[in-house]
Amino acid sequence: MNHIREEAPVSRTDLAVTTGLNKTTVSSLVNELILDEFVREVGIRSGEIGRPRVMLSINPKAGFILSAEIGVDFILVIATDFEPKVVYQFSQELTLNEEVDIVINKLIELIQGAVEFCEAQGEGKLLGLALGVPGLVDFTVGRLLFAPNLGWRDVPLRKILQNHFENIHITVDNEANMAALGEYYFGSAYKVDDFLYLSSGVGLGGGIVRQGRLFRGVKGMAGEIGHIIMDPDGILCGCGNRGCWETQVSQKALFRYVKEMINAGAESLLNDVTDGDLMQLSVDKIVEAAKLGDRVALDALTQVAHHLAIGIASLINVLNPQLVVFGGILSAAWEFIKPVLDQDLQVRSLLWERQKTEVVLAKHQVNACVMGGVATVYQEII
Repeated sequence: MNHIREEAPVSRTDLAVTTGLNKTTVSSLVNELILDEFVREVGIRSGEIGRPRVMLSINPKAGFILSAEIGVDFILVIATDFEPKVVYQFSQELTLNEEVDIVINKLIELIQGAVEFCEAQGEGKLLGLALGVPGLVDFTVGRLLFAPNLGWRDVPLRKILQNHFENIHITVDNEANMAALGEYYFGSAYKVDDFLYLSSGVGLGGGIVRQGRLFRGVKGMAGEIGHIIMDPDGILCGCGNRGCWETQVSQKALFRYVKEMINAGAESLLNDVTDGDLMQLSVDKIVEAAKLGDRVALDALTQVAHHLAIGIASLINVLNPQLVVFGGILSAAWEFIKPVLDQDLQVRSLLWERQKTEVVLAKHQVNACVMGGVATVYQEII
């Protein structure tokens, strides 16, 4: 099935050659997948020596997949068919520091709305549900242990969802882990077996893929790279430590750099677009100001890029990945971050490492996590 997904349209004969299985076994397995509606025949290829070959592909109508993300100030829910093509997407803003129960009730309502839409559109059966959250997650039981930027502790998310959506396979994972898997299956890291994913938003998350699988560590909590301590005397982080990397390279850090420069007397278009209320800053506003040549916006983005380069160079030297993929909210500023990153990495990475590792933009950017949720369900089915 994975070969069909990657190589479609493909014939039974092609599958026999690729997998090393005999033709009878391949035909039997393919017939089973067709009966289960995961695979479909899509025409005949002729013009070669021998009999014309019936071609196969994944059946997009095999069912639909739901994927959701809880962010610090939003909930996002998407549904895809089995191709996977997005057939439904809805996001809802959250008030900062909303109660856990209120957020979860909103999540359940949004998921139920997606289910009803897909059923009404004839998308088939629900194949699985995935949820990404910004924090430490016990992946084996789907329990959120600690989310510093949400202020949540010990929330049994999978158990709560299973009470509302019975007999459905449900996965709960760290949002950056999910995003890494999404970029591996459907994005910038497609068929790259060793890479590092970075997600820069309100915090900084990371996912490590080694030999085509997420590296989870002993307790399943590997990848918390945002909490590498860069400055022991630095700013207090939501995790309780000081000077974590995410205090230098997150959305919060970007806003802080802007505010510090303006409060020190620097003139900026951002004062005008926020009517003097810098609490109304957003990444998009800063990017737009940078495009207009605003010095404060450009300098703030450069500071973020410099700090990113320091950490990425260290990770490249330690992990030696084939690729580093950058996603999250700050990926909207990639055109300003990328040149500084490239220049700094030339200086900070070991020569033999920097020649092998490229830093690229995530294909799905802010949707990387929910696409990763789709990939998680896909992986379970395959």
